[in-house]
Amino acid sequence: MTVLVTGGTGYIGSHTCIELIGAGYEVVIMDNLSNSTAQVLDAIGQITGKRPAFWEADCCDAQAVESVFAAHPDIRAVIHFAASKSVNESQAKPLQYYRNNLLSLIRILEAMQRHSAHCLVFSSSCTVYGESASQPVNEQTPLQPPTSPYGATKQICEQIIADSVKAGSGLRASILRYFNPIGAHASGLIGESPLDTPQNLVPLLCRAAAGKSGRLQVFGNDYDTPDGSCIRDYIHVSDLGQAHLAALTRLQSGKAESATEIFNIGTGKGFSVLELIRTFEAVNGVKVPYDIASRRPGDIARIWADTRLAQEKLGWKAHKSIEDCLQSAWLWQTHCTQKH
Repeated sequence: MTVLVTGGTGYIGSHTCIELIGAGYEVVIMDNLSNSTAQVLDAIGQITGKRPAFWEADCCDAQAVESVFAAHPDIRAVIHFAASKSVNESQAKPLQYYRNNLLSLIRILEAMQRHSAHCLVFSSSCTVYGESASQPVNEQTPLQPPTSPYGATKQICEQIIADSVKAGSGLRASILRYFNPIGAHASGLIGESPLDTPQNLVPLLCRAAAGKSGRLQVFGNDYDTPDGSCIRDYIHVSDLGQAHLAALTRLQSGKAESATEIFNIGTGKGFSVLELIRTFEAVNGVKVPYDIASRRPGDIARIWADTRLAQEKLGWKAHKSIEDCLQSAWLWQTHCTQKH
C-alpha cells in the first residue's frame, strides 16, 4: 500500500516514515519545508535504503494536494502530521494556527474522499485534555477548555474528523493523542531540528548543554508538583513512529471496533522539567546551565498518559526509557555540531 505522509520531513513524520518503509509500505511525503529541510530525505534513504517520493507543497493549497493524489493514484491511506505545533507560539499567532491546522486537514479529507483513500491516522495531542483534574488521563477523560490556540485547533480537528466519519464517506480514522515526543533516531542521522529557534524543551536543553545558546529557561518552579516544575510524559520519537504503524495496520486489517478510534500515545510515567535536566546530566556527563523564569501562558502543571487502551487494542507500548531518549537526543546534538 502507498501511504501519503504530510509533514513527512518533520521531526515525528520522518521517524514514522522510517518505520513505514521498514514495514514494506510505499511512502509519499508532502511537506512545504516551513520547519524542515529536504536533506531529511537523504537521511531517510541512508537509514532505510529507500528514498521516499517527495512533493514540496502546502497542504492548505487544494490544487497542490490534488496534484499529489493524482500523481499517486494508489494512495490508500494518509498519516497527517502537517501542522503548526507550538503552544507558546500559538498564543502570539492564533490566526496562523487556526488557518494552517484546520485548513490543511480539510484539504486532505476532501482529496481523500475524491480519491477513495479511506484510512486516516491523525496527529493529535494531549493538549486536548487541557488542565485535567486527575492523572493519568485516559481516552474517556473529559476534554477541558483548551489553554492555547494550538490545543483548540487539535480539539476542532478531532471534531472535523468525527463529523466526516459520521457523514458516511467511508472514512476510517485513528486519532493519536501524543504526549511529549523527544529523542532521536539511533543512527544519529535524524532528530528534532526546527529551522527557527526551538520551542520544545529537549532541543533547548541540548543547545544549552552544547554552548550553542544561552542558559536554558525553566518556566516556573511554583506549580503544584513535588519540585515546582511542570510534569510531562516524555516518549521516544521512534516509539511514537511505531505507534503510527500499529494504528495504520489496525485500520487496514478491519479490526477497528468503530470508524473513529482514539488512543493515548505515551509512556504512562511523568517526569518534571527539573528531573529531566538532572537525568540528562547524569546519562550524558554534561552540565545544563539553566535559570528559573516566570510561567508561560498556556502551560499546564501536570499531565501523563494512561496507555492501557493502546496496549490492548494496538498491541503497542513504549519500549525506550527516559535515559534512552536523552542519550539519543545528545547524540543527535553532537552530530549536528560536528556537521556545522
